[in-house]
This record gives sequence, structure tokens and C-alpha cells, in this order.
Amino acid sequence: MTAQSGLFILKTVTYHSIKQVFDVSELDSVQSIIGITFKDVTCLEQSLMHRSYLNESSSVLASNERLEFLGDALLGLVVAEELYYRFPELPEGDLTKLRASLVRTETLARVAGSLDLGDSLYLGKGEDESGGRHRQRNLAGTLEAVIGAVFLDQGFEVARDFILRILRSEMEQIATGEIDDDPKSHLQQLIQGKQQLTPVYRVVDIEGPEHGKVFTVEVSAGETLLGQGNGRGKRIAEREAAKNALENIEKGDELD
Repeated sequence: MTAQSGLFILKTVTYHSIKQVFDVSELDSVQSIIGITFKDVTCLEQSLMHRSYLNESSSVLASNERLEFLGDALLGLVVAEELYYRFPELPEGDLTKLRASLVRTETLARVAGSLDLGDSLYLGKGEDESGGRHRQRNLAGTLEAVIGAVFLDQGFEVARDFILRILRSEMEQIATGEIDDDPKSHLQQLIQGKQQLTPVYRVVDIEGPEHGKVFTVEVSAGETLLGQGNGRGKRIAEREAAKNALENIEKGDELD
């Protein structure tokens, strides 16, 4: 079997593993927002199909996870190539860190949110009611699945241009040195994007002698406790609290 025929089979399986379940207007809205007009919209449908929906619809045979796998691989390649040529002076280690900051779940979820993909995601009732439309891993996975769908439907060049377009803002931040590994900044961007709130840090305990105090800090958004951290110093404890909050959100302990 040739590579070309293999791709045809993959497309056939992807396109016809579901019957149309979306309103045409919904798909038109998604295409308008992402700036891509699909030749076969069933590929776009597939990319928006969360696995939780499979148990509630006999017409759905597969989730978006295969497209997510494909999109993840393509995303890594395109980002690596762009960084390689954009920063010719950087060593491999620094390029790896930059790539990680661009393809991590938090970044992809933020981009997916800006494209309103959560609103278009097909979810099971339980997943939807538990906040699945705002869950980071769902948003990030859906964005990767959409990238995979664009690649299958439109080809590599269109998919590459799409990736670079939706990541333009993050790329520009990297170019100006604005992206770092500060978990407090990451948490603030995430909470402000989702809830229009600013995380608040509060010292809840101080232990130890004067020369070696250990601070315990909690971080909250509104009435919701996000995380807790300890450290020899208030700033260190706040950083640990932010890291704990990001870990909790990543695990699915979503905000209400």
C-alpha cells in the first residue's frame, strides 16, 4: 500500500466515523472563527467530538483523539521549525524550553479559548455539567484535533500557516522575552481569561524561628481556593501555591 493510498484510507475512516450531529450554522461559525473553510466539514465535526459524547449517541463511532494525536505531532514539528529559524543563536536546550512553553496544555487551552472552541465542543452530559467546556486538557486536546483536521482536509502548508497564525501572539512574546517560567504569571493569565478575576495570595501560617521562617500561602480566585504552597519566604511560598494551583487545574479540579 502506498503512502498516498494510506492517507486516503485514514481520511475515509476519519470523515465517516460519525454522522452529522452539528447544526450547519454551528460549523459555519467555527470555520469563520478559525479562518478555515473545510472541503469536508465532517472532518471538522470529528475534531470537536469529545470521547464522553460517545456513550450518549449511537451515531458517533469515534472521538477526536486520533486527530488530537495527529495534530500534536504536527504542532511540535511546526513550532520546532519556526523556533529554529527565528532564533538561530539559541542552543538546543533553550529551543526546547521555548517549544515547551508554546505547546504546553496551558498555552494551547488559552489559544483554544480565544477561538471559542469550548463552546463548540460536543460533550457528554456529565462532562458538560462538570465544567468540561472550560477544562484545560479538553481545550488543548480539541485545538490539537482541529489542527489535525485542518492538515487532513487542507494539507500541510495550510495547516502550518494556521498553527503560526493562532500562535502569533505567543511567538511575539517569546521574541520580546516576555515569556518565562513564572507560575504566578501563568496562573494569573489563566484565571483572568476564564473568570475575569485576579488570583489573591494570603499567608495562612508562619512557623519556625526568626532566621528560618516557613510561610504557608493560599491562592484563591473569588471564593474558590485554588492551591497552597510552603516556602522559606513569602515570595517562594506564593510561587509554590501558584504551581500547586496549576497542577490542580491540570488534573481537572476545575473552577466553578
